[in-house]
Amino acid sequence: MYNERRALFLGLTAVLLWSTVASAFKISLRYLSPVQLLFWACLTSVCILGLMLLLQGKLKEMLMMPPASLLHLGLPGLLTPWLYYLVLFKAYELLPAQEAQPLNYSWAITLSLLAVPILGHKLRRKQLAAIALSYVGVIIIATQGDPLSLHFSNGFGVFLALASTLIWATYWIWQTWSRVDPVIGLFCNFAFALPFVTLTLWLTEGFSLPDQKGLAGAVYVGMFEMGLTFLLWLKALQLTRRTVRIANLIYMSPFLSLVLIHYLVGEEILASSYLGLLLIVAGVLLQQQREFTNEEEIPS
Repeated sequence: MYNERRALFLGLTAVLLWSTVASAFKISLRYLSPVQLLFWACLTSVCILGLMLLLQGKLKEMLMMPPASLLHLGLPGLLTPWLYYLVLFKAYELLPAQEAQPLNYSWAITLSLLAVPILGHKLRRKQLAAIALSYVGVIIIATQGDPLSLHFSNGFGVFLALASTLIWATYWIWQTWSRVDPVIGLFCNFAFALPFVTLTLWLTEGFSLPDQKGLAGAVYVGMFEMGLTFLLWLKALQLTRRTVRIANLIYMSPFLSLVLIHYLVGEEILASSYLGLLLIVAGVLLQQQREFTNEEEIPS
């Protein structure tokens, strides 16, 4: 049954929670290394998603799947969460959050470029112009408002932030071929990745109980970046007849995130961060304009 008011509430809640995660990343990394943050967040996410499967009565359905099917569902976990978050958290460690967050948000443009060789998509002139506009925004952010200098605040950090968009876009395309329940799929990703994350931590740093503040941050990230918020978003889309209206709420998130970064992390937000993010989002919206225009309301 459709419930537009509840769909809007859940969609806004998901957007607000996602807007906090860049600040949560940066604050948590004051107390934890990127590998430690990933381990505790991934462990939290596996527990949360497993509990959700149990409460929804889907755990039995998953356990009855053939081992080969479970392996197939788990393999994308090598990309996300394992590789993606290792790269992304390191980028956040090296860069101000106001740079890492918008650069990572350009993944939608990377997805469009990657879909050309992998999915056989074709890019029109308007889409190419939109992509160019977004990457102008990327350069403005990466150079802190001095694009002609091509001087980056941290070149390796910028590289990692942009590399994370390639990993996420590859994962996204991989997941388009999946027809399984998304919660089961997400749980399999994280459960499959957890041993690899654990091995990475053991080989690089060893195990130790983290600082309480760091652990609290990792649990928050595991719950609201990797777990519950995704379920809220899915439910919002299920409750509405106008999916585009709910989907467009996501474009509020990066701007809210910059505001929260200022107040929670204490960064003085540069004008170049706002301008660059505006260009990135404008490019994404222009590229998807035809898709939005053709979207029809689901009939009653």
